[in-house]
Amino acid sequence: MRRASILTMTAAAGVAALALANVGFAQEEVELFDPNEPPLGLPPVPVPEDNPITPAKVALGEKLFNDTRLSVTNTISCATCHDANKAFTDGPLSVSKGINDLEGTRNAPTVVNAAYMELQFWDGREPDLERQAHGPFINPVEMGMADHSAVVEGVRSAASEYAPMFQEAFGVPIGEVTIDHIGKAIATFERTQIAANSPFDKWRYGGEESAISESAKRGFEVFRNEGRCVSCHTVSQTYALFTDSRFHNLNVSFDKISDSVDRLTTSFNDAQYDAQELDAVLLADVELSELGRFAITGELTDIGAFKTPTLRNVAMTAPYMHDGSIATLEEVVTFYNLGGRLEEEAPINDFQSGGIKPLELTDQQQADLLAFLESLTSPAFVEAAATDGTIDGEGAE
Repeated sequence: MRRASILTMTAAAGVAALALANVGFAQEEVELFDPNEPPLGLPPVPVPEDNPITPAKVALGEKLFNDTRLSVTNTISCATCHDANKAFTDGPLSVSKGINDLEGTRNAPTVVNAAYMELQFWDGREPDLERQAHGPFINPVEMGMADHSAVVEGVRSAASEYAPMFQEAFGVPIGEVTIDHIGKAIATFERTQIAANSPFDKWRYGGEESAISESAKRGFEVFRNEGRCVSCHTVSQTYALFTDSRFHNLNVSFDKISDSVDRLTTSFNDAQYDAQELDAVLLADVELSELGRFAITGELTDIGAFKTPTLRNVAMTAPYMHDGSIATLEEVVTFYNLGGRLEEEAPINDFQSGGIKPLELTDQQQADLLAFLESLTSPAFVEAAATDGTIDGEGAE
């Protein structure tokens, strides 16, 4: 039996699950989440063998995720940029802000369904959620800790809170906690943040013809055919991740570096950054940030390429693209319709992915495509937005 609820945690037999209210959502009754029984529209959740999900680990990960004491100023946590009440983003910010109000270069992607991503970060520089969790702690623009030892000491300084939690989650005393334990706990919490069961899912996979509008149904046909969206935002017969987990140059903000590509690639290669330096410079230097996947692979074909994000709950996660430079979903549709431009006379770049070409969609097709995208919102996010006054609540269960 598939679960209709989202954002719940795995629980072993006889152990109570956490309520959704703990991460900002209300639910009438607490349900258990089994990674092998995902909500309608998604496949089983991948779980690494060396980091199985347990209730204790999820609870610990949630606490760490929300703990501002793990930043150098005691003001920033993972949840600052990935707010549960904003679909785990920090909209309406275009790019995230860290300690001392420092501004980065990248838009905060949602944590929801990140468990399905083959690589993490916009440029794919980390292979999994466990390694991804390490970076922000010591990035000078984000949480600013001197090194991972300082993060561990921050946890140990709150031993009265954390000691029993680490003991239960990992079987280690507080004095033996490492950054790997911290990363695994946060990754486990993030891995349980799964959302589907949208109106689209109920129509496509649940057989409910009335779940979405006729406009949204037409929009899905545009998505699959004239719009060619499905080439990157994949949909299968039994589930839809809405991402190919690959990297593409869409021509987003490439004008920032279009006249400097040779200089930037040469200076970047000469710099020989280590992993920590690279993580720091990509969030501090706008030009180097725009190199995208190239900064990881060194391949010229990856210049300006960024990861395909999921489209699930996309109506809740404005602004859009890797740098948050497109404000609305309507503008995103326009951007793709014009072949990677917001204005017809705007230039494209030599590294732009070959599939990004003008679509010549009619106004009606664009409106239908937008209706389809809006049908991808999961019930809890509709309810949260309605409570917050963002939308009128139509479609909430």
